[in-house]
Amino acid sequence: MNISVAIANITFNNPVTVASGTFGHAEKYYDLEEVKKLGAIVPKTVTLQAQQGNPPVRICETPSGMLNAIGIENPGVDRFIKEKLPSFRNIGVPLIISILGHTPEQFEEIVHKMNAAEGIAMLELNLSCPNLGHKTLVAQDPEATRSLVQRVKAISKYPVVAKLSPNVTDIRDIAKAAEDGGADAISLINTLSAMVIDTKIRKSKLGNFTGGLSGPAIRPIAVHMTHQVARTVKIPVIAMGGIMTADDALQFLIAGATMVAVGTANFINPRAPLDVLRGIEDYMKVHKMTDIKELIGSLKK
Repeated sequence: MNISVAIANITFNNPVTVASGTFGHAEKYYDLEEVKKLGAIVPKTVTLQAQQGNPPVRICETPSGMLNAIGIENPGVDRFIKEKLPSFRNIGVPLIISILGHTPEQFEEIVHKMNAAEGIAMLELNLSCPNLGHKTLVAQDPEATRSLVQRVKAISKYPVVAKLSPNVTDIRDIAKAAEDGGADAISLINTLSAMVIDTKIRKSKLGNFTGGLSGPAIRPIAVHMTHQVARTVKIPVIAMGGIMTADDALQFLIAGATMVAVGTANFINPRAPLDVLRGIEDYMKVHKMTDIKELIGSLKK
């Protein structure tokens, strides 16, 4: 049974990875021998300079999900490459490194530094950064998305994945713009903008006022957007959004995703991605599928 998938010039042993921001930079994960069974690992987003993140409270549980406003806490690209990347490389699993610049120039500087490093499979562009001169995110503006992807693609020695935001009117427009800019793949969805109010004191429960909603509550939205994007672009889709079980992941694959990323479930069960992988294999056996390609995009009308 072949469960390997390919994106650009990279072949992954299987279609299961983890969502950025949910696997962290925590060395505690490295002792799990089973982590080597994942198709890929996506560490927490890296910025040019170190960021301490937002003030507490940073996480708030919601019905069937959670709100987070961590603020991309990370050591900065130089320390990441020196102190974190070697341990990730030692796991022996392809690494998709998520990066975020606050300007196009910062993105380019991060890419140049990553180009000088070794052991990276792909770069994922976190496009949830401000669009300069506009009250939007880059991922909310088709032209800004196309331009930024094009600039990064022109200098990156690694394949480039554009991570999109669901906080848009029509995600297909943004996905097509990323493809036109040269992206090798699309990843979606990021969290949905949301807030929770403490009615006792009439204040937001998060120190940052608003945050990003993730977990099972957003899964139907994510499956729908995955289906829309997979039918719009010709490049592969890495899908995520509330995947807790193998059946959840199967919905995304059937909708057209090439890979799936487990996110919020990692906070509850660090072995959730492996449970998902085993479940996908079991499903293929039951349905007598010999190749994952028989499953991807197999939605019936």
